[in-house]
Amino acid sequence: MIGSWNKSRLVPTRRAALTLIGAGALAAGSIGSAMAAAADDEVLTETKVLRDPDTPVAGNPDGNITIVEWSDYNCPYCRKLEPELRQVVQDDGKVRLVMKDWPILGPVSVTAARIALAAKFQDKYHQAHDAMMGVSSRLTEPRINELLAAAGVDMDRLKRDLTGRAKDIDAILKRNNEQAEAFGFRGTPSFIVGKYRVPGVLSMTEFEQVIADARKAKMN
Repeated sequence: MIGSWNKSRLVPTRRAALTLIGAGALAAGSIGSAMAAAADDEVLTETKVLRDPDTPVAGNPDGNITIVEWSDYNCPYCRKLEPELRQVVQDDGKVRLVMKDWPILGPVSVTAARIALAAKFQDKYHQAHDAMMGVSSRLTEPRINELLAAAGVDMDRLKRDLTGRAKDIDAILKRNNEQAEAFGFRGTPSFIVGKYRVPGVLSMTEFEQVIADARKAKMN
């Protein structure tokens, strides 16, 4: 049960319901039959989902609740949600936000995700992320380069890291994709909030409620 949380307010096109993940494990039978496979048990360990050292983190790194977001830079829902989610995280003060790039909307999405992760090697991931999420039109590669240069990213360094760290970047994207598929997510944005699986867009009020419910569930 999820207490006062109102599942009916999920975006209608999202077929999957909000699911409470079994205590002590990120994988639970309620998430789907695929979760029974040993491979998925290894994909969805707490360390890999919540504590991947190569995955960027925002909010309070020592927060008592973790939100994991899978997003795509060309996803209009992700863009619309971004400022509201960041406001909730900031207002709460005790939320750790794990940012998983999941480029599923075409080749430009893959390019954008790889570029954002390459920017991480010069400590500019968040600037790159915010620049690409802050536009309203569909991204193109020239537009991405323009946005990142304006955000203060060293573009020559970026090109070197895209080539030199290609295997590391692709490994992160592969892990993110495997986790999203194992959780049964169908699109972006999708979330884990504490012990809850949240496939879809939430309002600020709904995020606040599910964070509160996640804190209660953590104590049980």
